[in-house]
Amino acid sequence: YKIIELVGRGGMGATYRAEDLRLQGRFCAVKVALPDPDAASDELAQSREQFYEEASTLARLDHPNLPKVSDYFSEDDRDYLVMDFVPGQDLREKLTTELREGHPLTERQVLAWADQLCDALAYMHTQDPPVLHRDIKPSNIKITPAGRIKLVDFGLVKTLSPDDQRTITVVQGRGTVQYIPLEQYGGDTGHTDVRSDIYSLGATLYHLLTGQPPLDAKQRFLKPKSMRSPRNLNPEVSSQTDQAILWSLAMHPDERPVSVAEFRSTLLAPGAVSRTVSRLFDQEASISRFVSANRVLLGIVGAMLLAASLVTARPSTIPPPPMPTATPTATFAPTATHIPTPTFTPTPTATATSTMTPSPTATP
Repeated sequence: YKIIELVGRGGMGATYRAEDLRLQGRFCAVKVALPDPDAASDELAQSREQFYEEASTLARLDHPNLPKVSDYFSEDDRDYLVMDFVPGQDLREKLTTELREGHPLTERQVLAWADQLCDALAYMHTQDPPVLHRDIKPSNIKITPAGRIKLVDFGLVKTLSPDDQRTITVVQGRGTVQYIPLEQYGGDTGHTDVRSDIYSLGATLYHLLTGQPPLDAKQRFLKPKSMRSPRNLNPEVSSQTDQAILWSLAMHPDERPVSVAEFRSTLLAPGAVSRTVSRLFDQEASISRFVSANRVLLGIVGAMLLAASLVTARPSTIPPPPMPTATPTATFAPTATHIPTPTFTPTPTATATSTMTPSPTATP
């Protein structure tokens, strides 16, 4: 492998972009792990054995949201992993760019990325033995030019021992404090499992939605209830997303989701419609906002209700319309050539009446 450039460096190793000299035109990422300078020779030998065991496990992973590990070897007491080089921005760079332009990442976009990340982690955690990443953070998640999420940097990856469910380190390291749970502060002596990755994923989503990472677990342990919720920092975050992230960031592992599948269902289900309705009917939302946002839908529902009411109100048998009746007409016929004199006959109870027959030819 011909090293082209340094991509990233940490306290326990570095990652390089390299050219594969055996496969012309192929570029890859080479991850080198620096040995612990304080480790004894037998510890280094054990670490080397673990590296080969776990690197072979990584090489068997095949998922669209994970870079493919193609090679691993040791040289001069250093261990190397070779995997696909993933072009594009990482999420830390993406977030910085968006904030600089004055518009933070939208919840819809972040949840779309979270869906892909959950898919990758669920795949890793269901391997035999389960594989943990242990260093999930925005800078270890890249967006390809095609828009696909890739969870990169397997420098701290571990597998779970089936005997006692404790973890065995591939490469020494402790991750970044803002994104790791309290149990991971113990390094290799601490008990970590799939719930540790869930904590790191929740901390990553917290950072992407609020623009700042959560307080690290040690500060939260010393000062309980000191961490502000995502919704408190960004009112545009829905209640459903806010509660799911806070659940994943519980201090004790037993208080977190037991699996990525459980966290995913809480975070994403029942989908965007529920999140929109929750946001619209929140205390900060108004009826006018709901009507404005759903004008077309409300019009359709109103039309359907009107049609239903007309159908139910119409009688089953409609009576026939009434037959038309003749309209009386007046006729005038000449019966006399003079105007008769009216005659009055008074009686105790009678009323006077007069009869007149007009004649068109009568003369005064």
